[in-house]
Amino acid sequence: MNHFEIRDGVMHAEDIPLSRIAEEIGTPVYVYSRATLERHAQAFRDGLKDVPRKHLAFAIKCNPNLGVLRVLARQGYGADVVSGGELERALAAGMAPEDIVFSGVGKTRAELAQGLDRGIGQFNIEHEPEGVALAAIALARETTARAVLRVNPDVDAGTHAKISTGKAENKFGVGIDAAPEIFGRLAALPGLQMRGVAVHIGSQLTSLDPLEAAFERVGRLVADLRAAGHSITHVDLGGGLGVPYRAEDNPPSPAEYGAMVARVTSDWDVTLMFEPGRVIAGNTGVLLTEVLWVKPGATNPFVIVDAAMNDLARPALYDAYHDFVAVRPTGDKMTASIVGPVCETGDTFARDRVIDTVESGDLAVFRTAGAYGATMASTYNSRSLVPEVLVDGDRYVKVADRIAASTIMAAERVPDWID
Repeated sequence: MNHFEIRDGVMHAEDIPLSRIAEEIGTPVYVYSRATLERHAQAFRDGLKDVPRKHLAFAIKCNPNLGVLRVLARQGYGADVVSGGELERALAAGMAPEDIVFSGVGKTRAELAQGLDRGIGQFNIEHEPEGVALAAIALARETTARAVLRVNPDVDAGTHAKISTGKAENKFGVGIDAAPEIFGRLAALPGLQMRGVAVHIGSQLTSLDPLEAAFERVGRLVADLRAAGHSITHVDLGGGLGVPYRAEDNPPSPAEYGAMVARVTSDWDVTLMFEPGRVIAGNTGVLLTEVLWVKPGATNPFVIVDAAMNDLARPALYDAYHDFVAVRPTGDKMTASIVGPVCETGDTFARDRVIDTVESGDLAVFRTAGAYGATMASTYNSRSLVPEVLVDGDRYVKVADRIAASTIMAAERVPDWID
């Protein structure tokens, strides 16, 4: 469920008509619903009710807006970060340092030091040299880094190739067969407290089978590590649960996911860590846009909107689907391709799709845009950086400004030695 509904012929975000936001803020603009965000955060927690010891860390990469993060901090969520910048965002949003997990395959030494200095709760080590470097940095600071080793279980998540992370050919983690020896060497280093393992096989999973297969492999690894004398107190199961982008999509619910996790891990006796992202934020947001032109095409017309691939990159990157809905639907339908103004053929949101009939000047939304939307935006074609709005009942606030091309240009310099 989300709180974007048609009332009196106009789509609302909670109690705010989207037409009002378009008039006052302009388009394109991301619009988030606080009620939806809180509902999904609670639904994920409730789905894990049979897991006795757990830690929830929101995957900041999917939506790093400070307003969104503050809402989730109030819901008791920590943060899964993959950069020093995300770490600072989590802290600025009020998330406790001990509730922050630092993931990511390419942490710099400066970022490792930053995490230690900030007192974060856990580092997810991606490969042995990273662990060796972290141990040395911690030792020099006369402290100990709490860490787990990320393993690659060689399980195909069945998702798009560009968001798969758990196959042997992917760059993430160490091979699960090599993990016991690597773990043993890292556990012997002063400066490291190796307390468990981590796994994350991909994003937008629509079946529990790959997750269960990966978790079963991790369970056997935990048993082997304990048999070798290691203390295993934490296992990070990552995130990746999918959301419905199409009306006919039916991904597993948090309750179904939680029941599987509780069954598979019943004898592990560890604190289980989770890093949900898309499943919390995806349906929390829409991208509100205005139809600029309806242009005749060879077969079907082009609906040209003022949002572009620099505002919502997923369709260009992954051929991703986002439902396109008129803010004032009439009930009539048309078949059209939806495109943006950027000078790229790839700036296409949909091809020959049946959509609500729209005309120049109409408003529409791309649904399920709360995750991997604004966070991936750019200023390509010297376009302004898209703003963001958070709705709370009958009020809203702009939680990220529209950054104009002139503001960005002001940070650039022409060398004085160019005539």
